[in-house]
Amino acid sequence: MTTQTETPPATTVSDNDMQRLAELATLITAAQDAMSDEIVTRLASAMSEGLTLLDRLTRNEGLVHLLKELDRPENQHFLISLSNAFTEATRDIATAAPSKGGVTGILRLACEPGTQEGLRLVSLIGQHLSESMREMHRRGS
Repeated sequence: MTTQTETPPATTVSDNDMQRLAELATLITAAQDAMSDEIVTRLASAMSEGLTLLDRLTRNEGLVHLLKELDRPENQHFLISLSNAFTEATRDIATAAPSKGGVTGILRLACEPGTQEGLRLVSLIGQHLSESMREMHRRGS
């Protein structure tokens, strides 16, 4: 029985490999330097506050219900339309001459296309909101 110790074949480290190792060492050193006590404290505080906020949001039954409702396709379309309307209204107000006011201005506004539909939308939202609130009061929620 012979005991031969096999030596692995000699591996050569290229200059490119050495350069990569040096860059990795520099990166690790920079990360260690950046992790000061203040940074660690701030990160821990931010994580703690974030988890607290997430916990409060997920325990809020009304918010969870709202998020579920907002996920419905018809509500997605409504939100897109609403955001587009805000953009267009902002442009219209910025480019229009200031209103002179008075009853004539109100009558002129009432005759413009879309005014009646806008009032109808606000009226329907108000109607459904008050019905829902009354129902919640009846149930004792």
